[in-house]
Amino acid sequence: MTKPPRKPSKPLLRDDAPIRSRPRKPRDPAQPNLPLDPMPDRIEPCLALLKARPPNGDDWVYEIKWDGYRLSVHVEPTGIRILTRGGHDWTDRFPAIKQAALWLPVGTAILDGEAVVLDQQGRSDFGLLQQSLGGRGGNKSSSDAIFMAFDLLYFDGHDLRNSELDMRRHLLEDLVPAGEMGDIRLSEEIEADGDQLLASACEHGLEGIIAKRRDAPYRSGRVGDWLKIKCVQSDTFAIIGYERSTVARAGIGRLLLAARKGKKLVYVGGVGTGFNDRNAYELREKLDRLVTSTPAAVVDRKGAIFVKPKLIAEIEYRAWTDDGKLRHASYKGLRDAADGATVYEIE
Repeated sequence: MTKPPRKPSKPLLRDDAPIRSRPRKPRDPAQPNLPLDPMPDRIEPCLALLKARPPNGDDWVYEIKWDGYRLSVHVEPTGIRILTRGGHDWTDRFPAIKQAALWLPVGTAILDGEAVVLDQQGRSDFGLLQQSLGGRGGNKSSSDAIFMAFDLLYFDGHDLRNSELDMRRHLLEDLVPAGEMGDIRLSEEIEADGDQLLASACEHGLEGIIAKRRDAPYRSGRVGDWLKIKCVQSDTFAIIGYERSTVARAGIGRLLLAARKGKKLVYVGGVGTGFNDRNAYELREKLDRLVTSTPAAVVDRKGAIFVKPKLIAEIEYRAWTDDGKLRHASYKGLRDAADGATVYEIE
């Protein structure tokens, strides 16, 4: 029998209308003057390790998994900087998030989180986010994206990375209170049994959940302090070609995909669903510029058109076949190098 939540879970989805961010508050003059730490120019993000089942126990806290672009928002004395996971400066591409950061009641800070666009049910939709930015490689600014903040790494001159998650979250919730619906929002912790929360997230059509050690410091890389548990498996694969179709959108019948195995790419099957009119035609334009006569992996598909493996696609799938191919695959969109996209590695 699974244990009940330790306290009532916070709602997974909201239908409140968004409001503007709070105005800046004055500093508390009673705050002690502690020695200041130099502000890092950039912090490599802590990454979540994929697991099949959520951990349980008082050592773990949970959040909803957001499907967007990982960002860090730097509130600096000279202004706001918004950096991608790969370190690219995308400040000008998120004007609404930038403006909301200017209104935060803090002198200096680094917030860790995810830029997302929500659908009508309040779920993050990576395809909508890409459209708002002009597609992969586009240079449009998105006024629809909001920033879901889930960690605070630097605060008013103090480096918080060696502090426990509970302490960092306490300060973050003072800075971005729960329930506010501006362009910077809190990714709320949910006190619940891990299995029950995962089932609820999947029932709501969400991507999955994140589990975090409550007593862990902030450590860059995929070290196991954060875990991700998905409702549907989703990974990134290189596009190495496509098969034509006379009836499909943009003439793409099926994309040919590859994963990395050691230093080589290996064919892992194809995907022929998940396209819409817009992304199919944009994708076809990119593919036609990459056509080559030399396949990047061994593929026995007659009539296939091969391309250089420059494009990385996010693919949802249910399982792997016995011969190493993706089962029930669906195309979600292209990932950008600025988002730190890497090709799935087969062990």
